[in-house]
Amino acid sequence: MTVYLDTPLFGVAISIIAFIIGIYINKKSKISIFNPLLLSAIIIIGFLSYFDIDYEVYNKGGSIISFFIAPATVILAVPLYKNIKLLQERWLSILIGITVGSLAGLITIYLLSKFLEIDNTIMVSMFPKSTTTAISMEIASQIGGLPVLAVAFTAVAGIGGNFIGEYLLRLFRINDKVAKGVALGTASHALGTAKAMEMGETEGALASLSIGLAGIISVFLIPWFMNLLLI
Repeated sequence: MTVYLDTPLFGVAISIIAFIIGIYINKKSKISIFNPLLLSAIIIIGFLSYFDIDYEVYNKGGSIISFFIAPATVILAVPLYKNIKLLQERWLSILIGITVGSLAGLITIYLLSKFLEIDNTIMVSMFPKSTTTAISMEIASQIGGLPVLAVAFTAVAGIGGNFIGEYLLRLFRINDKVAKGVALGTASHALGTAKAMEMGETEGALASLSIGLAGIISVFLIPWFMNLLLI
């Protein structure tokens, strides 16, 4: 058993199996909060804790899956290409929306962290939460945060957007397809985009665009924001 644990195959296998179980539960229950990503994370954590398996042992294979996260997002460019005309017509409002959305996220994190007296290291680890996992890890390591925490906060942001994003859009009566896509992609990256895809091709296309632009903007915006507040 120990021999198998020492190989990357263990991490890859348990990740895939946990995700398949998560998908099964999600489809059978039809409850939004039972997101496959959230369920698979709980299953993996529970499995490692129960059998007292070190995270580093799991991560030999888990890191392989993480490696493919960034290139996998390239496929999101397909619906964007199909809506290129809409992008050309409304590029300025889209860019402003993504920038304001990213900045609003940073301000919210800062104010809540100060109100709740959260440690600065944890706070800065939350700053890149709305970017993809690959980007959030890199940003966190550059600004003095913890990449592992950044991944966790990124997952929470994605799952939260996937779960309640559509309800919030309805609550505030946001009906514009472009606005919906930009909001979900900027706030909740890939999982928000998955929800946008369910709402329509235009929403999905703008959400996928927002993922990339929000990531690029965040690379410059977060250090500027931290310098402004002398963090």
